[in-house]
Amino acid sequence: MEEAVISQEGTEEIYYPPPDVVSQAHIKDYQSLYEESIRDPQAFWEARARELEWYREWDQVLDDSSPPFFKWFTGARTNIVHNALDRHVKTYRKNKLALIWEGETGETRTFSYFALHREVCKFANVLRSMGVKKGDIVTIYMPRIPEMVIAMLACAKIGAPHSVVYGGFSVEALAERIEDAESRVLITADGGYMRGKTVGLKDIADEAMARQPTIESCIVARRTGQEIYMEPGRDYWYHELMSLPITNNSCQTEEMDSEDPVFILYTSGTTGRPKGVVHTHGGYMVHIYATLKYVFDLKDEDRWWCAADPGWITGHSYIVYGPLILGATSFMYEGAPNYPYPNRWWRMVENYGITVLYTAPTAIRGLMRYGDAWVRRHDLSSLRLLGSVGEPINPEAWRWYYSVVGRENCPIMDTWWQTETGGFVITPLPVTPLKPGSATRPFFGIEVDVVNEQGESAPPGEEGYLVIKTPFPGMMRTIYKDPERFKTQYWSKFPGMYQTGDSARKDKDGYIWVIGRMDDVIKGSGYRRGPAEVESALVSHPAVAEAAAIGLPHDLKGNAIHAFVILRQGVEPSDKLAEELRAHVGHEMGPIARPEDIKFVDSLPKTRSGKIMRRVLRARALGQPEGDLTTIEE
Repeated sequence: MEEAVISQEGTEEIYYPPPDVVSQAHIKDYQSLYEESIRDPQAFWEARARELEWYREWDQVLDDSSPPFFKWFTGARTNIVHNALDRHVKTYRKNKLALIWEGETGETRTFSYFALHREVCKFANVLRSMGVKKGDIVTIYMPRIPEMVIAMLACAKIGAPHSVVYGGFSVEALAERIEDAESRVLITADGGYMRGKTVGLKDIADEAMARQPTIESCIVARRTGQEIYMEPGRDYWYHELMSLPITNNSCQTEEMDSEDPVFILYTSGTTGRPKGVVHTHGGYMVHIYATLKYVFDLKDEDRWWCAADPGWITGHSYIVYGPLILGATSFMYEGAPNYPYPNRWWRMVENYGITVLYTAPTAIRGLMRYGDAWVRRHDLSSLRLLGSVGEPINPEAWRWYYSVVGRENCPIMDTWWQTETGGFVITPLPVTPLKPGSATRPFFGIEVDVVNEQGESAPPGEEGYLVIKTPFPGMMRTIYKDPERFKTQYWSKFPGMYQTGDSARKDKDGYIWVIGRMDDVIKGSGYRRGPAEVESALVSHPAVAEAAAIGLPHDLKGNAIHAFVILRQGVEPSDKLAEELRAHVGHEMGPIARPEDIKFVDSLPKTRSGKIMRRVLRARALGQPEGDLTTIEE
């Protein structure tokens, strides 16, 4: 593979993609297609929709008669599982690998499209036999094992929206989500593996069911073999149910209206109860299909690894549904990136010939901490594209990912999106010139902007509110059982614009630089700074692996910057180093950004998807209540 070209334009680094990446790309000219898609977004999305199969075509591409409750492909009949599985088993893909799985303990399992389709049909018949009907919400609480993917697809196949609760969540989080969804069926496992230890999922599920008596049936997959309680008449082993005569290998896929919900996924706000984000069969399917096809340029011969958990929106869209709709081969790994050694990921990339790797900045920074040698001992030449998701990536981590993991010839698709958007919103394509730390430009058919308090477009370089100005098919339809909250939270501040809750700025080229959550922006001494900028300055010091910055009250400045730093392996904390880091930030960002205080820590409070919970750091520093901690990593 030819190397990418790096140029310095003024003080900006711009990374140009290698010629062979450009020559193989689905889309070679972003600008002209983007302009065309904005002139007529409905025509763009309709053309993508026609690449998929529908039981009945739509009467109308977009129904915008009742904003912000937009509807897409109205009148159409489809089912996301028809496009993800059913249609492939009638083609040459029948015997192609759909899923390769490796457990933390080393065992592997593989499923062809035919085999995955068979397992999904069998489990869909199990669910139907237990009384699950179209429209019933089924809660899934499982480790990262193939049965989780099968369960999600089986629910969608019979028209029962799934509510997946990440397998690391607490009793409270699980019970709350069961209660809101009013689920009668729970699918779980005896346990899972993480960093060599077993996690007792069934024990947590038992306690949650004791609090929420709506659950009538609990299906338990065997993963760890640990002793668990099985309540007669309520609890059933997955493997026993799958061997019953009712589970024949065929199951009719339920025809769904395009606007019927395919799933509900709960996302927690900083206050209030978790929000049940609703996504639909038709629009969501078209959006994730188009974004994965164009952004990661997936081809038949690729081996795609989205290193998220199916329990997050990243896993829903880009482990379970998106790759299967495209007929791709996906890899899924159960455990921790650094277990038992920090080369676990790189060994698997080499072993399985992974061509595209998509992960979070927190994982990249965590592995960067161990140095380059663990990566360089493996042949990663199969990789052709890399990706980043979850939060803004520090330029220093971006460069390490690009140069050490990607050997300077794998462009990084740094994607910005949310649970609420269903799929990518701001993202490069393989042909896009890249600037470390920027998510670059909007995806086709989507208009984004950075606006000031009055809702006016902010000039280049000025920080403001990141908003989306056009509806698109993957956008959430509502908050489950709470449409008023949907309107007030996302659409009330700037009429006609979806407010993302993030702060950002545009540069002279129209590239978007996402700074962080508006709530996290540090205001002091007449300046506003995003925590990501301060954190990036700290991580650019060779001693620092990871950092978090918050603002705390200060008598003179209003707010002052306080930083929490995790050091790289082998580096010892000291007052001298703290002063050196304060000076380093001052040098990188100017004296006004110099932290008031630096604390060395062994870990940072994070959500289980890897986002730093700065509000928790702020609450701890001020001795205030820490709020909802159901999403915090143990």
